[in-house]
Amino acid sequence: MEIMGLSTSPSSGGAYALILNERDGNRRLPIIIGTFEAQAIALELERIKTPRPMTHDLMRNMIKGFGSQVQAVFINDLKDGTFFAQVQLESAGGEFVLDSRPSDAIALAIRFDAPIYVSDDILNEAGIVSEMITESIEPVRTPEPEAEPQPQKSSDHHMQLLEKKLAAAIAKEDYERAALIRDEINNLKA
Repeated sequence: MEIMGLSTSPSSGGAYALILNERDGNRRLPIIIGTFEAQAIALELERIKTPRPMTHDLMRNMIKGFGSQVQAVFINDLKDGTFFAQVQLESAGGEFVLDSRPSDAIALAIRFDAPIYVSDDILNEAGIVSEMITESIEPVRTPEPEAEPQPQKSSDHHMQLLEKKLAAAIAKEDYERAALIRDEINNLKA
């Protein structure tokens, strides 16, 4: 995954959406993170050096000081709307894995130029398919005539409305709203 960007909205209460983009695909993963974590990621992405080390810079210095390196970051679980991550470290003593919040893991990954991975299960559950790549979908075929159409159930209608709202939020690049709508759709499906 690649970091596509950070977005916020006035109604977010100070939270940001960190948008990860599938490197060789069309899925995006918005992850809601706090202001301080967003700042730590943005500062490193922009290569802005602070007069004193920030928390993630201190963590980088400590990891290097102990002769270790961050090899990769894995966003590997999603429970009750909360993402979980692991940081894979390598040192002379071998490899080991630490539990982490995704925002902290990603802040470290960019400081070590380490790859960011997301499990397919999480991308399938919480990812948003970019509408920019729609030509690969099979062409629409004219349906065979069949029995009279059945009236839609109200939950089907509600789901269609939510899917339209999701598409509109993605088109506007309002990924925080898209993440909330995606969660509502997932709750309805459950």
